[in-house]
Amino acid sequence: MAQLVDDYDRESLTCFIQTHRNQPASLIQVLSHIQQTAGYLPKPVLVEVSEKLGLSLTEVYSTASFYAFFTFRPRGRHNIVLCNGTACYVKGTGAVRATLERELGIRAGDTTADRRFSLDVVRCLGCCALAPVVMVDKDVYAGVDPAKVPEILNKYQ
Repeated sequence: MAQLVDDYDRESLTCFIQTHRNQPASLIQVLSHIQQTAGYLPKPVLVEVSEKLGLSLTEVYSTASFYAFFTFRPRGRHNIVLCNGTACYVKGTGAVRATLERELGIRAGDTTADRRFSLDVVRCLGCCALAPVVMVDKDVYAGVDPAKVPEILNKYQ
């Protein structure tokens, strides 16, 4: 699991970036390392990446924003992904989403203030027969209805 941003080692990130100095082709490798270490891509670190790799900040941001894996905001310890594909939508994912947002006190795309949970909505998880589906980290929950949401969340408290 990626460390929380408050715990990331800025010195080791700087050292890692330095080892790729003037190697623009290593951008994705460097961004991946930062994401795994810090849990997201902090702006000051991206500025340093730009300078050390000899790329414009626009090139760095363009690459990072192209890939859905990268995030510019701190993420929670537990990532909740709600499927909003056709099967899940038809079987009530809207009500599940509303319950998740209410219980967590956040909207989809956000992270709780205590950084315990992040909530994302995706187009499809490929589990249509299990609809509606919620994933928490690597755990898949099938046939989720609003009443099951508090029970699921309590497992990660």
